[in-house]
Amino acid sequence: MIPIIEKGLQQISPGEKIVKIHSVSGGDINQAFYVKTNEQEYFVKLNRQMCLGFFQFEERGLKMIQATNTIDVPNVIGCLEVDGIPMLWLEWIEGKRTHKTDELLGERLAAMHLAEAKGYGFEGESYIGRLPQQNRLMEDWVDYYRDVRLGGQWKRGKASGAIGQAREKRLVKLMERLDEWIPRNPKSCLLHGDLWGGNWMVGPGGVPYLIDPAVLFGDHEMELAFTELFGGFSRNFYEAYQSVFPLSPEYEERKELYQLYYLLVHLNLFGESYGPSVDRILRKYVG
Repeated sequence: MIPIIEKGLQQISPGEKIVKIHSVSGGDINQAFYVKTNEQEYFVKLNRQMCLGFFQFEERGLKMIQATNTIDVPNVIGCLEVDGIPMLWLEWIEGKRTHKTDELLGERLAAMHLAEAKGYGFEGESYIGRLPQQNRLMEDWVDYYRDVRLGGQWKRGKASGAIGQAREKRLVKLMERLDEWIPRNPKSCLLHGDLWGGNWMVGPGGVPYLIDPAVLFGDHEMELAFTELFGGFSRNFYEAYQSVFPLSPEYEERKELYQLYYLLVHLNLFGESYGPSVDRILRKYVG
């Protein structure tokens, strides 16, 4: 693997030489490496099973978040393909949490959600985890969330057998009634799109950084609902967030409808262990 990374380095910064390299944790999708050269440090991700568009979507998301000037992300150094293997080069981020870190994360995420945005969805190739996510920009949030997000996972699960007849019947019934709970025209926000506890990190000075985005434009409550699904976010985070961008009184009523999308994704990615959680939500809303 080192020769491939050396070739990539010469494409993004000719003349630099690697002085240290070792593998690091990069999630369950990619191979990841710490690379130190004679000039700087990098975080490098590569994936033999994915196309270059997989990392181009991540690059686009990081730059869109960065453009809001609200919350930090690693700088993108290069997104390229070497000998048929796509790779993403980012600046290396390292730091220690302080008593202010969680508060800053909440405040700055809320500020990102308050930044100007238009429409719902995303235009162009995108992914959620390693799953391709069909996308388009729409003017109605319910239509987008129903037809593209829930509908896309329904079709994938039906094709694979993860969504059988009884589950499908309830899901279709819920999708038909979605506008009873989900607003059609909430404020459009740039969302990270995959914000669980492992997709943010601490940088210099205890400053939070967002990583591994799966961006879309949508209701900020969808983002907050996912942060609650698997945990990993403190009370300070939520209090700081709401001090900047309060959640609606109806948030608790529809929170699980937003979590349903992510549970369907996990059902399609990892199997039936997520099925009971999907069924519980379907029964709660449509019996």
